[in-house]
Amino acid sequence: MKKFLASLIVIFIAGVVGYVYIYGLPKSAVATNDQAAVPIATSSANAIKNGNEAIIGTSVEGRDIIAYRYGSGAKKILFVGGIHGGYEWNTVLVAYELMDYLKANPSAIPANVEVAVVPVLNPDGLNKVVGTAGRFTAADVPTSQTLLVSGRFNANNVDLNRNFDCDWQSSGMWQNTAVDGGSKVFSEPESQAMKEFISAYAPSGVVGWYSAAGGVYSSDCHGGVLPETKTITNVYAKASGYPAHEVFDNYELTGDMENWLAKNNIPAISVLLTNHQDVEWDKNLAGIKALLAYYGK
Repeated sequence: MKKFLASLIVIFIAGVVGYVYIYGLPKSAVATNDQAAVPIATSSANAIKNGNEAIIGTSVEGRDIIAYRYGSGAKKILFVGGIHGGYEWNTVLVAYELMDYLKANPSAIPANVEVAVVPVLNPDGLNKVVGTAGRFTAADVPTSQTLLVSGRFNANNVDLNRNFDCDWQSSGMWQNTAVDGGSKVFSEPESQAMKEFISAYAPSGVVGWYSAAGGVYSSDCHGGVLPETKTITNVYAKASGYPAHEVFDNYELTGDMENWLAKNNIPAISVLLTNHQDVEWDKNLAGIKALLAYYGK
């Protein structure tokens, strides 16, 4: 009898082990919060490698911040739009134009290059202006300047491009207006998501779209402009027709994303559209093609 019971126990245990091996643990046995179970840097890196898109974080109001991947080469180029949300809505549309172009023309990406696009880093600010954090058209944009300006900031009223770790101050400047830089560097979930994603993705170069000054600006955080940054500034500028600038001196910048990238030795440029309405797709497509060709060498 004892031998019979022992045999049943062995069979039962073997069955449980086999079930777990095939089907995995039941949900009650694993963490139900994906970000709690896996650090965002790890989950972002895995997702961006294994699929076309990845949620790299969420906004203050819980909206997804998504990165889209095209190609599979070792050299990675990251394009970012919408850091100023609905105020600079045309930068979001440029990013979507790029995504449509790469989807329709996969051969435009050299074999040794991968492209990631984050079309909207500030989804709450975009939603406030156009009523969605996803796709929209210029016809969806209201004319109220007050509403447009309010969409520059996240739901905590922080200017995300004053929340990164280069010359950060709690109170930054935007033209002649004081803006909130956050309670500390990376205090905002959106900038924190970008920090973690950059750490995981390790891009060879980064392009951030803004408006409006009509130029390509190199990044620097008191270490001098990186040689590679000078090169990609001139490559994009020459092809697009935008003037190239090594320094943005229209007013003082604190907590700027591209300058933080420079501080971490990542080549990065800011492409400022000429105004707040036009996408200037032909100019930017020419710059993008030139950049792809440069990294594809």
